[in-house]
Amino acid sequence: MSRIELRNVGKRYGDVAVLHDINLVIEPGEFCVFIGPSGCGKSTLLRLVAGLEEISTGELRIDGRVVNDLPPAQRNVAMVFQSYALYPHMSVYENMAFGLRHQKLPDDEIDRRVQAAAKSLHLDGLLERKPKALSGGQRQRVAIGRAIVRNPKVFLFDEPLSNLDAGLRIKTRVEIARLHREMGSASMVYVTHDQVEAMTLADKIVLLRPDIAARGLPSIAQVGHPLQLYHHPRNLFVASFIGSPAMNFLRGSAVACEPQCVRARLAGGLEVQAQVLAPALQAGEELTLGIRPEHVLLGSGPGQGVVSHLEHLGETSQVYLQVAGQEAMLLAKGALPGLKLGDRVPFGLPPEQVHVFRADGQALPRPAQA
Repeated sequence: MSRIELRNVGKRYGDVAVLHDINLVIEPGEFCVFIGPSGCGKSTLLRLVAGLEEISTGELRIDGRVVNDLPPAQRNVAMVFQSYALYPHMSVYENMAFGLRHQKLPDDEIDRRVQAAAKSLHLDGLLERKPKALSGGQRQRVAIGRAIVRNPKVFLFDEPLSNLDAGLRIKTRVEIARLHREMGSASMVYVTHDQVEAMTLADKIVLLRPDIAARGLPSIAQVGHPLQLYHHPRNLFVASFIGSPAMNFLRGSAVACEPQCVRARLAGGLEVQAQVLAPALQAGEELTLGIRPEHVLLGSGPGQGVVSHLEHLGETSQVYLQVAGQEAMLLAKGALPGLKLGDRVPFGLPPEQVHVFRADGQALPRPAQA
C-alpha cells in the first residue's frame, strides 16, 4: 500500500510555468483521476510522479519517502502509456515477461506472475500470439498486464483508452475498474480527457486548470469525489467543465438575500430562487446562475423559452430554448410529445438545483443535501 503526497509541487520549462503549487494526497488503494482541458498539465503531473520529468519546486513523497531524485526504476511504480508500446516480434507472454527477465527473476516466478496476470485480464488463451494478431483492446490489456506482473505499489495510466473505439473503451474501462477492485492495495493514478471515464472510475478527481501556473495561482481547481465536483463545484470553471452536456449559465442580479436563500432577477426579467448559503451577498450584486440540463423542468414553471433546436436521443430529448435577455441557449433534458422548432415552452428552475456564482466566479455554497 502506498500513500502519495505532493507538497507545493511545481514544474517549469525555462520561463514557462506549467504546474504551480500542487498540494495533493493520494491515499493507499485509491483510484485518482487527473482531468482537465488540453494544456492543463495533467500528463506532465503524471510524469512527475513516475520520475520521467524532474520536479522544479516542491516535494514528492511515496510511502513517506522523498523521491524527487529517485529514478523511475526505484519508485516501484508501473506506467501504462497511451500507445501500447509492445514489442512486435515478441509473443504476448514474452512482452509481459520481458521486464521480469530484465530483473533476473527465476523462470518459475516469471511464469507464475505472467499466468496470473493473463488470467485476470482474460488473456490466457492469447499468450502465444504476436501483437499484430490482437485487437486494440487486447493490446491495451497486454500493456496493463506488463505493468501488473511487476507488482508495483502505484499504477500510472496515461490516457490508456484514447486509441480505442467507443465499444472497446467501455469494455476496457470496466476491466480496469474490476482490476482495481481486485488489487485494492495498489494505488492507481489515471489521466484522461474523458469525463465519463473520470466519473465512473475515480474515487477522487483532480481537476486542473490551464494557464493558471503562469499567473502564479494553484493549478488545481478542485479535488474531490466525482459527485462532489458535479453537485458542489467551487467555481464557474469546475461547473462548466464537469458534466456532459455542460451546465447552463444565466446572467442576473440579486434581488433579496437571506442566509440560506437568494432571490435573483435574470436578464430578461424572470425571477429565480436559489437555495444557497449567502450571508454576505448584497442586493443588486451581479450574479451568474447555473443549472444542470436534467434539472430544468420542461412544460411547467414561470419561465418561457422558444425551441431553437432539438436532439432526439431515444430515451430522452435535448431541447434548446432561446430565453429573453440571455445570449446562451438554455438546454433542457426531457420528453414533450409533439414538440417542434419555434414552439414556446414554459420551464421552471427548482430552487434546490440552482447554483449561484459571484462576479469573481466563486460559487456560493449549497446545502449538503443539494
